[in-house]
Amino acid sequence: MKVLKFGGTSVGSIKNIKSVKEIITDGDKKIVVLSAMSGTTNALVEISDYIKAKDIDAALNCIEVLSQKYIVVIDELFENSQLKQEVGNYIDAIFEYLTSLTSEKHTELLYNKIVSQGELMSTYMFTKFLNQEGVNARLLPALEFMRIDKTNDPDVFYIKQNLQRIIDEALPADIYITQGFICLDAYGNVANLQRGGSDYTATIIGGVIEADEVQIWTDIDGMHNNDPRFVKNTHAISNLSFDEAAELAYFGAKILHPQTVMPAQEANIPVRLKNTEDPESYGTLISQETHGDGIKAIAAKDNITAIKIKSARMLLAHGFLKKVFEIFEKYETSIDMITTSEIAVSLTIDNDKNLAAIIEELEKFSLVEVDNQQSIICLVGHSVVKHHETHRLFKVLQDISVRMISYGGSNNNISLLVNTNDKIATLQHLNKYVFEDVEAL
Repeated sequence: MKVLKFGGTSVGSIKNIKSVKEIITDGDKKIVVLSAMSGTTNALVEISDYIKAKDIDAALNCIEVLSQKYIVVIDELFENSQLKQEVGNYIDAIFEYLTSLTSEKHTELLYNKIVSQGELMSTYMFTKFLNQEGVNARLLPALEFMRIDKTNDPDVFYIKQNLQRIIDEALPADIYITQGFICLDAYGNVANLQRGGSDYTATIIGGVIEADEVQIWTDIDGMHNNDPRFVKNTHAISNLSFDEAAELAYFGAKILHPQTVMPAQEANIPVRLKNTEDPESYGTLISQETHGDGIKAIAAKDNITAIKIKSARMLLAHGFLKKVFEIFEKYETSIDMITTSEIAVSLTIDNDKNLAAIIEELEKFSLVEVDNQQSIICLVGHSVVKHHETHRLFKVLQDISVRMISYGGSNNNISLLVNTNDKIATLQHLNKYVFEDVEAL
């Protein structure tokens, strides 16, 4: 059995919904994981924000606007009057529930309840649409089997036990539909796997059922060798290893959620990235195998803060870095890049929520410099550090002011830190030096 995940764009219009139906009805049994329809989660977050700001009229207006969107979709998608009525009643109940939440105090749980409604609506509608089209499809409610533990990691034992139970109890089906993103926490409250978490849902399920393959369907034909938004003539990479894909996902490749790779890698289940607009294209296959050495792809991660910590006490002193790292651990702030010299250490973070408190503690024993609006550019490939052509990337130093370089921490990744204003130029120059100008160099 395969697990197929479709994002919000894939179910964002009547045309796309019908295209997904054609893709999944190939005669093979499968579990299909759906995101909310495109635009829905953003609208639900906006409703939550209005409730938090106690602007209830704005929240109610936003609910009404979103409700009208779904009325139009239901009217166009369903020809069967009974199914149209069933779906209409279900969606009405969702919006009545959202309206009732506007009178409650805003909490994290309230936020989670609100944003979970998008996936509940998309999966119910799509299952009923498949039924209308003669497909034997059944809904598997994610909130009945998907759970995270107290450390926010998937509770694999619970998921496996309950998913199998639900499948066994359900009437036989060719296609099972479930929600991505949403789950329960360790205490039974509605929670989620964060933005992009539908990918994560798919590989968690894939690992649990020991799927033949997990497919992530989106509107681009695989993982590209550079960011097509900023660089011309990029191309999809046919094959990546799990380690290479994980590096790219973490450092900015938007097509894949950063945590997606882990469950599939642990279970040794291949993940294929496919394009709903070109179903016949090969896409990108991610597996244990490596295909060639050297730099394969470039990605960028924004909203990075660089912190330089300088202290004469660091010279020949043991325990200095331990003291620094303990501060970041105390404030639950992870570090992306780090470089050191005799009297200074520079590092980067992508979460500045506790930056002021961190700086205050660091300044008790060091001088601290902070640079905001930085971007990490990472170059990924198998054994890039050892490859004989890797030196080409350093030509970028003649064009761009590079704040930091991380080289050697991973055999599969070399990272550069640049000012965000230089990000696009850096991507374009690197593309030229690494992928285009081989002969000229």
